[in-house]
Parts: sequence; structure tokens; C-alpha cells
Amino acid sequence: MTPAAAIVAGLRAQCSPHNVEGQRRFGITPKTEQLGLPLPVLRGIAREHRRNHALALALWDTRVHDARLIAAFMDDPKQVTRGQMEAWARDFDTWAIVDGVCCTLFNRTPFAEEKAYAWSKRRPEFTKRAGFVLMAGMVVHRKELPDATFLAFLPVLRREATDERHYVKKGVNWALRQIGKRNPRLRRAAIAEAKRIKKIDSPAARWIAADALRELTKP
Repeated sequence: MTPAAAIVAGLRAQCSPHNVEGQRRFGITPKTEQLGLPLPVLRGIAREHRRNHALALALWDTRVHDARLIAAFMDDPKQVTRGQMEAWARDFDTWAIVDGVCCTLFNRTPFAEEKAYAWSKRRPEFTKRAGFVLMAGMVVHRKELPDATFLAFLPVLRREATDERHYVKKGVNWALRQIGKRNPRLRRAAIAEAKRIKKIDSPAARWIAADALRELTKP
């Protein structure tokens, strides 16, 4: 039995239909096999195989939702390629996978900024969301990046603010709020951008702006 197969067998032994049902109520409805294991359990397994790139790729290929999250948590961002990012993005089928991969792994790669721009223009809902989750994740985890990186994201957020799809508009909103929380300069810029977005004749844009302003302008 391969290491990936052994991990999946262990996951299946802990399968929780009750947890699966609970996850589905929160919109986690993957096209792959879903076992319902809690995130702390998945992260614990990942820690045992930290930075094991080959195992991460093998786990992703199992087409088990829980195993794919473990893959994201264990993989080495220094070994991730553009090809891997595109291949995994084509498999994105839930907001949980998008957020787990992009906020834990892809945001730390040398290609994060490039893919944030590229994916923000893609049509598929979860790929598009991934572009904005990358932005949000970079704000939090990439302390070395200059303000200019995040200031350049703001026009992109405005451009895509009219997308009414739930997971896209939530992603745009998340990125805007995170940019504004990084430091006082970016806070002022994000507030100004939110005010511009608020003027767009779109329910999604108005919601994005109002929610961001509510958080960024509170005392």
C-alpha cells in the first residue's frame, strides 16, 4: 500500500456521515468523495508529513476531499509549479478547497501574485474566487511584500465587484477587507476604493462596499 493509500484508508476508517451532512449545510458539496473529518485532524496528519511534495501530489490525485485538504496543508510552496497551480485550480469544486489551498499553500508561492491577477478574470466561480482568496492570503502571510502589491489589487476588486455569484462576491469582499487591515495606509486606500465600489449600480458591488466599510471604519 502506498503512503497516500494508507492515509486515505485511515481517513475512511474515521468517516463521519453526520459531519458530512453538517459540512453540506455550509455549502461544502464537493464532486469528490467526502468523509467529514474535522480540520484539526486533517492538519494533524499534514504535520506528520510536512513539506512532502510528492505525497501531497499523490493525495490530491486520490480525489478524496479530505485528502486534498491534507495535501494543501502539507505541501512545500517552494516546490509548487505554475502547472500544479493550474491543474489544482481546474479541480476546485468547493469554497473550502479553494480557501484551504490558496490561504495555506498557493499564497506562499512565487507565482501567487501572477495567479491572483489571472484567476480574477476567469469565468468558473471557484477559480475566480481563488484569485481573490490568494490576494487575501498574501495580505496576511506575505509580510515582505510592499504596499504597492496590494494597492494594485484594488482596481481589480472594483472591476470584478459586479459579479453576483455568492462565492465570488464574498471573495472580493474578503480581499478588500484584508487589504484594509494590513496597515493605516492601506486602510485609507481600501476605504476610498470601497466608496468608489459603492457607487456602482450593482447589488453585489453595494454589498461588498457596505460590508467592507462597516468593518474598516468602525472605531
